[in-house]
Amino acid sequence: MSTLLIAVGTMVAYLIAYHTYGRWLARKIFQLNADADVPSIELNDDRDFVPTDKSVLFGHHFTSIAGTGPIVGPAIAVMWGWLPALVWVLLGSILVGAVHDFGALVVSIRSQGQTVGDVAGRVLNRRVRLLFLLILFMALTIVLAIFGLVIAAVFKQYPAAIFPCLVQIPIAMAIGAWLHRKNVNLLIPSILALITMYGTLVYGNEGILGAANTAMAGWSIITWVLILLAYSYVASVLPVWMLLQPRDYINSLQLITALGLVVVGLIVAGLIGGAPITENGARQPLEIVAPMVRANPQGAPAVIPFLFITIACGACSGFHCLVSSGTSSKQIKCETDAQFIGYGSMLTEGFLATIVILACVAGLGLGVTESSGAGEIVTGSAAYDARYESWATAKGLGAKVGAFVDGSANFLKAISIPASIAVAIMGVLVASFAGTTLDTACRLQRYVVQELAATFVGEKHSTKNGGGFSLNPIAWLTNKHGATIFAVTLALIIAALPAPGTAVSLGDAVSGNLPADYVAANPTLPAEASAGGIAGGQWWLSAFAGKGGLILWPLFGATNQLLAGLAFLVISFFLWRRGIPVWFIVIPMIFMLIMPAWAMLSDLPNWLKDENPNWVVIVVGISTLLLEAWMLVEAIILWPKVKGVLEVKATAPVKQLT
Repeated sequence: MSTLLIAVGTMVAYLIAYHTYGRWLARKIFQLNADADVPSIELNDDRDFVPTDKSVLFGHHFTSIAGTGPIVGPAIAVMWGWLPALVWVLLGSILVGAVHDFGALVVSIRSQGQTVGDVAGRVLNRRVRLLFLLILFMALTIVLAIFGLVIAAVFKQYPAAIFPCLVQIPIAMAIGAWLHRKNVNLLIPSILALITMYGTLVYGNEGILGAANTAMAGWSIITWVLILLAYSYVASVLPVWMLLQPRDYINSLQLITALGLVVVGLIVAGLIGGAPITENGARQPLEIVAPMVRANPQGAPAVIPFLFITIACGACSGFHCLVSSGTSSKQIKCETDAQFIGYGSMLTEGFLATIVILACVAGLGLGVTESSGAGEIVTGSAAYDARYESWATAKGLGAKVGAFVDGSANFLKAISIPASIAVAIMGVLVASFAGTTLDTACRLQRYVVQELAATFVGEKHSTKNGGGFSLNPIAWLTNKHGATIFAVTLALIIAALPAPGTAVSLGDAVSGNLPADYVAANPTLPAEASAGGIAGGQWWLSAFAGKGGLILWPLFGATNQLLAGLAFLVISFFLWRRGIPVWFIVIPMIFMLIMPAWAMLSDLPNWLKDENPNWVVIVVGISTLLLEAWMLVEAIILWPKVKGVLEVKATAPVKQLT
């Protein structure tokens, strides 16, 4: 019953927050005006700036910000107990994350749809703009390099999710064309899309489709990364209404209905128990089986500050400011929609993170297969211990995603959904969230690359702003195709590298000269491993390539959260220049600057003491901290000089050549 009370209580808290604090921000602070001009109408180019119905835009925004973050983060953070994770998700999403997303969206709307990096150049200075864009570039490079791996790993773990995810693309394009050309009502295409997508969930793993899923699940990581980055390129350069926007919208329909089914299952399990483990057995009582607080889990870092970078999406995430100011601000058709899009989406994500926590600390207790040992089904606290015995056992992507999928599937089984379909529903949910984040991140990286390139070549030489064809390679990066090709190529190069600590080099694989200790530790190596030549190289590519994003992954949590603090800095300067109160921004800003910096400084000694130090992580980590310090010094010097002094007005971008 405590699980059910937590779920209902958080839902009520989010509704109250939206209609009180969110409304106060909208009316008193940001003073949203339904009659105000918005970039999507003023600069409508039918490609990036497209006025969009708020329900469709909510779908794009929510699915873009809610990648695997609100799943993976809470699923690992319950290692410290369920209470710290729940408190940070609840208070963080209401007082920090939603304010961050909402503020970035409004500031961008009132700045001709500029990204938060460009806005920084006007409300602070041009040096800060360049520093901010460099941090954005690094963060998005990590996202692009790692999310192909994430999606491929989910597909390998849950093959039944492959076809339902792939079929979303043609469905989305059909709906995008239908809505854009005929301006029809949303209800009919929404129902048709939802029925089709759930049909593929139920029947998409049978017969030929099931065999295809199994075959595709066997593809190498690097193959999937290449396919997904190629798709991201296409999604980035096409008009938003053609693929990105409708895919995110239909994804949101599927994901929110799946979340609704999970909540219904949780309610049923809370009232009458979960599904029996054995035929004709008793229903399992739903109860929290994890400790409330767990101070020193084996091998885990300190809960403070690491809780606040482990749970990002779901509480507060710097990546969200990129979505708010990069794509959503260019599509919002009425200023007053910003509360629903910016504040409402973050609260929805917070509720998703709450459900993830409950799935991992209560849903698992309804019965899961033990991850070690004989594979027997365990229930209660033993089910939690099987997944969270130590930091090492819960750290891998498969373990985190598996804990959520198994726990939430138990909720679905409580309402008599077959186990195979329940697992497929949750697998599709995870893969779809990751996919929408990947294609949105690619479009955002395109904007960042274009802005950086235009800074170095000058706007008059920029093909981005109608400068025509240029042989200058940097000028070419101001074009949407050049910027996107650069973004995906860089991500592919990084992803194609082996993961840190890979025991076999490509040269060893090609020559067939594998280390003796590696051969001894892997007695079931395929014949290609020692064949040498092309076969050895192909085996190495299949076994190791595609995980290079993990080289930079240790930086992502802290860098992402530092980005949130810096976005708060930009929002606070925007308001300060207009004489608007900023205390509600400054408090979370200080918190989001201190916690990730503290975490990164705590990690640096461990990285340096490692037997084989990852110098890329060390150098980039130190550089990030220095960039943050530089930006803060610039801000402190400027702060007393700008109160009530409006910045230079944002200029509308010249329409890009097709």
